[in-house]
Amino acid sequence: MAQTLFGPLGHEPDPKPVGDLRTRMTVLVTVKAAPNPSEKYGETVCLAGIHADLIRRGWVRLYPINFRDLPIQDAFNKYQFITLEAFPARNDQRRESWRPVLSSIVKGDTLKPWKPRRSWLDEYVEDSMCRLNADARARSDAKSLALVRPREVYQLRIAPHPGWNPDEQRKIDQYVRQMDLLDPRDKRPLQAPRFQARYHYRCYEPGCKGHEQGLLDWEFVALQRHLAGWPDPEIRAQLEARFLTTMFDASRDPAFYVGNQAKRAHVFSVLGVYYPQR
Repeated sequence: MAQTLFGPLGHEPDPKPVGDLRTRMTVLVTVKAAPNPSEKYGETVCLAGIHADLIRRGWVRLYPINFRDLPIQDAFNKYQFITLEAFPARNDQRRESWRPVLSSIVKGDTLKPWKPRRSWLDEYVEDSMCRLNADARARSDAKSLALVRPREVYQLRIAPHPGWNPDEQRKIDQYVRQMDLLDPRDKRPLQAPRFQARYHYRCYEPGCKGHEQGLLDWEFVALQRHLAGWPDPEIRAQLEARFLTTMFDASRDPAFYVGNQAKRAHVFSVLGVYYPQR
């Protein structure tokens, strides 16, 4: 059995507690997914990380979070510890899912790359995406977050983003219609990114036929917005340089943060990349 800073790490997430009382927890943030349209908030973000207190172990998912409305002094980063209160997400069968109380978030220290991060995360690394897929197909409450080391990453396929689908656009339109002109918060509708991407890779499971998973990392979208004035070919080149060449260089020991969907538990996406120096 793998070991963490606090001892043995089980393979299964803990069940959610009985009842709907607020629970206080400390989390090391490892994932910020790209924002999605929300008719109530304009946009929401799914955050994931690992429990960092003595009474819990394993992965945790926090949703919804509206980073745009967080005061600048309350914004936090990947690999930062946060303490907060949260409710078990009863409308989500995934054991790792919690509904955060945003006003309760207190920021802690941020781990610098890479040795301090490795001491927390290396023991969470797994070798088989195939096994995660099989478990998710067999049980709706199977593990829904993981850190998977690829044996071979053979393509990052970057393509134009098709724009929001009808349901996503409906949420944006509804949000715009309910805007209060006197509200000082940023009310600009969420814009779709110019590009989307999918990783193609094989894991270490014997006989793995390969995995193709969409990339939902906040940083993939943020880089595009930073380069908004650049021509498409140059943006593509920068995205590939960052998310393939740099992260999967021979000097790195990379792994994928992966997570599945509540309504389609068998569908996993790449939420981010862990790429410490070897």
